[in-house]
Amino acid sequence: MKITPITRRDLFDVMIVEQVNWSGSLDETEFLSRLYNLKQIPSTDYRYSDAEGDIFQHRVNNSDWEDHWIFNDRRFALMNGDDEILLKFLAETVHPVVRPDVTSSQKLVTIYNNILINDGFEIAERARISGKPIYIGRNIGTSTIPALSAAKDTLSATDLVYVTQQITRMEAAVHNDPSLAIGTAKELIESCCKTILQEREINLGNGDDLPKLVKTTVRELKLTPNDIPDATKAADSIRKLLSNLATVAYGIAELRNKYGTGHGKAGQTRGLTSRHAKLAVGAASTLSVFLVETHRDQNNN
Repeated sequence: MKITPITRRDLFDVMIVEQVNWSGSLDETEFLSRLYNLKQIPSTDYRYSDAEGDIFQHRVNNSDWEDHWIFNDRRFALMNGDDEILLKFLAETVHPVVRPDVTSSQKLVTIYNNILINDGFEIAERARISGKPIYIGRNIGTSTIPALSAAKDTLSATDLVYVTQQITRMEAAVHNDPSLAIGTAKELIESCCKTILQEREINLGNGDDLPKLVKTTVRELKLTPNDIPDATKAADSIRKLLSNLATVAYGIAELRNKYGTGHGKAGQTRGLTSRHAKLAVGAASTLSVFLVETHRDQNNN
């Protein structure tokens, strides 16, 4: 189950908020019969022998089940089952037979994909019938970047706010949404710096930008070039590396401001490619791991 419970709940929550009628133009037994053999699924009502009977009773005759009962009914495994089951369900909700209006279907697909991308999946057009798209769920994978893998190993087990979610989002977005990856790279550094400073009880200024946050963190960790004694081996090389920490942060902040998410862009702005996103994600991951590991080492000594 690669699509996480968090992503599944996000999908269902947005469908509830947007009041999505998941069965579309079909009644619910008709819709579900396209995906499941309802006569082989047991009933939760002793009066009926199978799911077809109790669904008809409680959704058509009495209508005493909530509209989105399907999401939490374990018989249909949308929350607790294989990825394929969930993806087929989502793809079916935008099938032309179920939802004839193409604009409505495309809007739903966009909503689904904005959430599924976090786990490396999407709903994509597979074919057309009568000029209308038929969709299928597919795994689009996540990007493998050594620095990002190190960040996952080092940071995901911590209590750092949003870090796991940010790493997962960057993995999925590097190839498919470079702007999102660049914007999230900046957020990753911000999260790590703020958490380190909070744990050290350092007051944060209101509206501190990313370069200032990194400079404050570096100073608190005693990683400024002046903190390296002349007697230290390779002192000059270490000083050069440390002096570039703030430069890395500044560069990522600039990329985010010009090309990443978070700021409106002119209509003719040309976005960066996945290789630029890899650069930003790799640099942000390396910097974050270095700062967090230094923070931990100092706390353990």
